[in-house]
Amino acid sequence: MAKHGFTAARKMKIAYAVLGTAVAAAALGPQAANAETASAAGQHSSTVKSTKNPVDHAAQRSRADENKIQVTADQVLSMARSQVGTSENAAGGGTPYQRWYADSKRAAETIARDGGTPAGYLNAPWCAMFVSWVGEKTGARPQIGWDAWTVAHAKWFKNNDRFGTVAKPGAVVFFSWSGSKDLDAINHVGFVEKDNQDGTISTIEGNTGNGKVEERVRPKSQVVGYGYPEYAS
Repeated sequence: MAKHGFTAARKMKIAYAVLGTAVAAAALGPQAANAETASAAGQHSSTVKSTKNPVDHAAQRSRADENKIQVTADQVLSMARSQVGTSENAAGGGTPYQRWYADSKRAAETIARDGGTPAGYLNAPWCAMFVSWVGEKTGARPQIGWDAWTVAHAKWFKNNDRFGTVAKPGAVVFFSWSGSKDLDAINHVGFVEKDNQDGTISTIEGNTGNGKVEERVRPKSQVVGYGYPEYAS
């Protein structure tokens, strides 16, 4: 799994954390990270700390409304499922999601917010980059968002009035291994495949297990909430 990222840059204010870490900030796009924790074996989490103020939320909502998509939840889940088995290398990098994000326009925006360099994303925790990549490849990015920090990603949905507590197929699910419902405590992100109606959900996640894309079954007690892309019907 990815164990480091962005530590060399002088201006950088980044912290990868495990259970109980609180981070503050919101941003225009979604963001994330993951670092394996002892108490959540094989479950990766991490967060990137930002010190900048959030952008204009009304402007965010306006842009989201203007960016309707013609992509279904099934199409997004099919793309995510096609990546199952993709694994990082021994350095915690080497995935197409990290390479894509490092080369993207969004990387420059989040570097301006968080500090660091594009190369720092190449070995950084990548659960949110995976979610963002799936959105990009399916044409659903305007509704799924793009970022490398889970907390900012969740707050983007929240600020656009598209965050809630009901599991829906294709929703972006945000986890806190501590069971906290505080957005600042988010450790991890993935996609909901289905609500199993037994207190668990089936998911597709990047940077989980030993740094792979995997289908998982998670207890709802670890869910902070869900972001709802406005998919085509």
